[in-house]
Amino acid sequence: MNHEVIAPNPWMILPFALLLGVMALAPLLAASGWSRHYAKVSLALGAITLGYYFLVLQAPARVWQMAHDYISFIALIGSLFVVSGGIHIKVKGEATPRANVIFLFLGAVVANVLGTTGAAMLLIRPWIRMNRYRVTAYHIAFFIFIVANVGGCLTPIGDPPLFLGYLRGVPFGWIAKNGWPIWATGVGMLLAMFYVVDRLNFTRAPRAVRERETARETWRFDGLPNLFFLAVILGAVFLTRPVFLRETLMVAAAVGSWFTTPKPVHAANQFSLHPVREVAVLFAGIFATMMPALDWLNQNARELLGQNPAPGIFFWCAGGLSGVLDNAPAYLGFWDTLSGATGARSAGELLDQHALSLLAISVGTVFFGAATYIGNGPNFMVKAVADQQKIGLPTFLGFVLKFTLPFLLPMLLAVWLIFFRG
Repeated sequence: MNHEVIAPNPWMILPFALLLGVMALAPLLAASGWSRHYAKVSLALGAITLGYYFLVLQAPARVWQMAHDYISFIALIGSLFVVSGGIHIKVKGEATPRANVIFLFLGAVVANVLGTTGAAMLLIRPWIRMNRYRVTAYHIAFFIFIVANVGGCLTPIGDPPLFLGYLRGVPFGWIAKNGWPIWATGVGMLLAMFYVVDRLNFTRAPRAVRERETARETWRFDGLPNLFFLAVILGAVFLTRPVFLRETLMVAAAVGSWFTTPKPVHAANQFSLHPVREVAVLFAGIFATMMPALDWLNQNARELLGQNPAPGIFFWCAGGLSGVLDNAPAYLGFWDTLSGATGARSAGELLDQHALSLLAISVGTVFFGAATYIGNGPNFMVKAVADQQKIGLPTFLGFVLKFTLPFLLPMLLAVWLIFFRG
């Protein structure tokens, strides 16, 4: 359901732009200062926008709608993060390239059940341990591509943009029904490229490492009672009434998981609530400050893109924006852009008349979220774990040059040519 028509002053987009710029640059240029003051920056910029909507535009209903979206978003992300942190996978032995491909494929499937955040946090440490004798930056890059982003494209649980679409009226199974060939193409191409690169890495490894990595692997799973709490979260997704029952059940499941998971399991996962606290604070600022940008796009989309723009435009524009800011606000922005450009006033109208464009926005925001460390929340979490293990990932720009352009971009071009070019 669309929100009321609001016409903000374009200058009020500035707090949103400032917040995105600071989020992109501060961790690289002043990491220690950013870690101490990110909450102040995010909440202060958000307060400016909220004051404008309450006092100048007098649009409390608009703020309430955005607050509801934020609470639903953070309840899902946070609860999946906590519950997945209570499950520990212990791996012995090492992985061959074929075993690595199977692991990444299973991670892509699991991402649709646990969400990309939950799957990434559950699997990144076993992934590093499997390849500990020859792990390199490309192991982490392809994990980000497949498990933390592209893999989660089949369900609203899989990635935050799709969940926001579900909240706005997109049926739960719509993306899987219409997007599975795109998912198969994207995941398949990335797995094929990874296999080639990993095979070359494996053949260059010393004989002792290759023999060790073909040894029999032993797996052990701890914290499996958390599967019950996971089932509660997944069941709650389908509840719409009364208001906030869904979110209450998700939070209750997270609290139950936190207090019933044995401390050694959390310790083995090096589990901490800091990442989810940081995401909650930053997204509070993002959801608040992006309201003027979304409302302005809704009002001016036809002038910017013309009436009924081609689906490929939405694929590249929504995806490109996802690469330089988190993909959830990019999805909302281009949902409103599509609504404004076509005159559609509800999810039903978009699905009936502009389904391919909506699919392009959905796929674009999910797939392009893998392009940078800030494209999707799990990317930074995975990078933090890899840095802790001294793997040596490239800088923000280095990641784009070394991995995004040579590996992710060809897959994106293929998806565009096959599914959205017309």
